[in-house]
Formats: sequence, C-alpha cells, structure tokens
Amino acid sequence: MKPIWIVDDDDSIRWVLEKALARENLASKSFTNARDAMTALQSDTPQVLVSDIRMHGASGLELLQVVKAKYPGLPVIIMTAFSDLESAVAAFQGGAFEYLAKPFDLDKAVELIRRALDESLRESNVEQNVSETPEILGQAPAMQDVFRAIGRLSQSHVTVLITGESGSGKELVARALHKHSPRSAQPFIALNTAAIPKDLLESELFGHERGAFTGAQATRRGRFEQAEGGTLFLDEIGDMPFDLQTRLLRVLSDGHFYRVGGHQPMKANVRVIAATHQNLESRVKDGLFREDLYHRLNVIRLRLPSLRERREDIPLLTKFFLAQSAKQLGVEVKRMSEPALQFLSGLEFPGNVRQLENLCNWITVMAPGQTVEIPDLPQDLVPAASQLVALSSPYQASDMQSRHAEVNTGHAATSNSTGFANGSISDVQSQHKAESWMSLLEAEATAMLAQGQSEVIDKLGRSFESIVIKAALKHTHGRKNDAAIRLGIGRNTITRKIQELGIDGAKDE
Repeated sequence: MKPIWIVDDDDSIRWVLEKALARENLASKSFTNARDAMTALQSDTPQVLVSDIRMHGASGLELLQVVKAKYPGLPVIIMTAFSDLESAVAAFQGGAFEYLAKPFDLDKAVELIRRALDESLRESNVEQNVSETPEILGQAPAMQDVFRAIGRLSQSHVTVLITGESGSGKELVARALHKHSPRSAQPFIALNTAAIPKDLLESELFGHERGAFTGAQATRRGRFEQAEGGTLFLDEIGDMPFDLQTRLLRVLSDGHFYRVGGHQPMKANVRVIAATHQNLESRVKDGLFREDLYHRLNVIRLRLPSLRERREDIPLLTKFFLAQSAKQLGVEVKRMSEPALQFLSGLEFPGNVRQLENLCNWITVMAPGQTVEIPDLPQDLVPAASQLVALSSPYQASDMQSRHAEVNTGHAATSNSTGFANGSISDVQSQHKAESWMSLLEAEATAMLAQGQSEVIDKLGRSFESIVIKAALKHTHGRKNDAAIRLGIGRNTITRKIQELGIDGAKDE
C-alpha cells in the first residue's frame, strides 16, 4: 500500500498527523507546500492525500485541481478553518473526498483518513490495467472464430454482447476487445451485476451525491464515470433488476445519466460490453428482461465455446495454469504425465476454464510428486480409478488399486460375482452416475483415436485383460486356478495371459 501524503506549511499539524498515522501502522510522507507535492506527483502517487487549503505559494485547491485532472480516483481531504465556508464549498466542487475542519479531533481525523483509504483501495481494485491481463489461449477452431471476431471488431466502438457458460472466459474476451480497440489507453472497468445487492447496484453504476441516502457521506463516482473514454464490462447482465434496466437503456440511448440524488445530467463516453450465461430471448419472453434493452445490447453477438467444445485446448491451458500457479506460489512447476493429460481431456468440466484453473491450483499444492499421474488427481474426478486406470499404461494398475481401494470402499473389500472388489465399481456408479468405467473407457479410446494411434482395440484389450486378471489374482491371493474359475477361463489361458502381459504375483497352488 502506498503512503498517505500530508501537505501543510504548519510543522505542528504535520507532526501530529504523522504520529497519529504511525500509531495506526499507516505510512505517511509530508510536504511543506503544494508545489513540492505537485512535483512529486510526476513520479509517484499516494494512497490518500491530505492537504491544507491555505499555504504559502500554491493553495490546496490548486493542488486538488492538479490531482483530479491526473488521478480522478485519488481521495483528497482538504483541511480548512471553521469559518472558511466558501473554501469548503469550493473543495467539494473540485472533487474533494471530504474536508477536515481546524482545529480537529485527532481520532476523528484518523477515522476520516481510514475511510478515504478504504475508498482508494477499492478504486484501485476496480481500475486494473488491461496490459496486466493474460492473453487468451486457444488453438481449437471454435476459439479461432472468436479471435477472428475480436480482430474484426478491433477498430470499432460498437456494443458487444458475449454469451457463454459460466467460467468460459467472457471477461477475458471483453478485455481483449478493449485492448485491441481505439479506447485501449483508457480505463477498462468490470462490474458483475449479479454480485451487487439490488439496493446498491444503482449507486455502483451511476455513483451518488453526498447525502443521497443514509451512509452517503461523500460524493462517489460510479462505474460509468470511472470508465469515461474507455470500456465498461457488465457481466451477468441477464440478472440486472428490471427497474435498473430502464436506466441503463437511457444511457445507451442518449449517453446521459444522473448520479443517485443528483440533478445535473452527466455525459457518458463509454463503450459497453455485456455478457451473460442466460438465454436473453427466453428472459425477454418471460417478461424478465426489457426487449428494447436486449436489442440495444445485441448489436454484435459473440458466442464463447465451452471447454467441452475445445478439448484440444485442455493440455495447453493445463500447462499454462500450472506454470502460473507455480509462479504465484514460488514453487517448481508440476508436470502432467501423458495419460493424465489424456484423462483430463476426456472430462466434461461443467465449470469450464475456471474449473480447470482451480484444478491446476489444487495440483500445484496437493499433488505429491513433480510428475502428476492420474492417481494424484482429486478423487471426485477419478471415482472409478481403483479399477480402470490409465489404460495405455496397464502396469500402473496395482499401484493405483492399492492407493484408492481403502478410500473408495471405506472397508475391507469382499468378493462379488463380477470378480471386482465390492464397494468399487458398484458404489461409485451409485454415487457418481455420470462417471463409470465405460465412460472412462470411451474417453481413453477417443483420446487415442484423436492422437492417430493404431491398433487401438488391441492396446485397450490388453489393458483391460491386465486389470481384470490382476483384480482376480488379488482376490484369490495369487492363486491362478481359483482366479481362472472366477473369470470363467481355462487354467492354460490364464497362464498364457499372465506371461504375455508380464503380470507378477501369481502362483500355482
């Protein structure tokens, strides 16, 4: 956090405020005049600025004017005498956060500075620099269509509606549209309309005047003002309350709005990009979304594919997120084995790219080794892994069975008519209906075919036989004859299979 700047030509005022802030563990920096502070602003910025209004040389109002021209979101507290009413009015008109009357109560002064500090930190989180945003990754044809659309819109100011499932990366696309637009040098402001309570959303969008409602102790700029000259991204627009849709329509129609409690119209030079995971046509039909607003937003529609529609991008995204997570944590990057990457590529990922990113964060923290195998993944992703492992690597079966058996069953395994351990496949199928050994087999076959592998049936058949025979031998404690009876094959057949597949641990008696 940046320091709090104190500008006053009175040594005692500076000293008192410095000591009070130090007791609150808040860093400060002092200036004896406004000119020095203006010079410092050329290379540095404070978190909050506290300035006297009357000083030798330039006044606090002149300093306020300079600050607001260059850093409109920086809170400035003006100190003034009780009798100086005109100066107080001028300070508010110039955009001051609040004024502090002299002589002031020190505790109240610190409380006021803390409120300004909270406002400053919140503004800093909102106004992020688009250049720090990671590029969009994707080689799938569906993503290439998105890239082409961004390119065609690069010189346009037109309103865009982005549709797609939750977690598919709609905000990244919005940032890319801004970055490659004529407005790229101006702010990109994002607001999730579904995350803000209805009573506060109007103030968040349009700002409010001091005293507009209980708790409005200072004038506050809304998102439209913060995005002036740039781009305003309204996420989950389908959840916007109906009455606020009317105000948004007014801004899109004529470019004017009013702050809450305000009487002066404000001009908005803002490009609006909206996004939703909902079917707006259905919401219009149900009377939940204004049809005229829908047509205002739906000038250019850009559909973002789900991760299921771009499975070939999963290995690329996985490696990127693992590297990103390792960098954030200061650890070595984890590597995914080829079978593990193939397995991930076959998953549904209902949470899309966001779910994959969270999974990579989990892997970075929780996976035991540097090379991540299928058994190292969260067990809710591999519910049947105790019986069907990386089919292209059959010799890992015993290892995975031993690592997952107790977790999956919760008790000692007993025999059933299939030859599998009780509490594995049957229990998993009841708990995870969407995942079964057949769906895992299908995913593995799909991945092998996509990679252009040959003799797929032979390879999968050998893997299947290896797993089933190992399970039977484990159940019969290595006795080949009993295992052959359980599997319904001859003794000579199981002996030959054991030799061909290189299975250890079998015995004649």
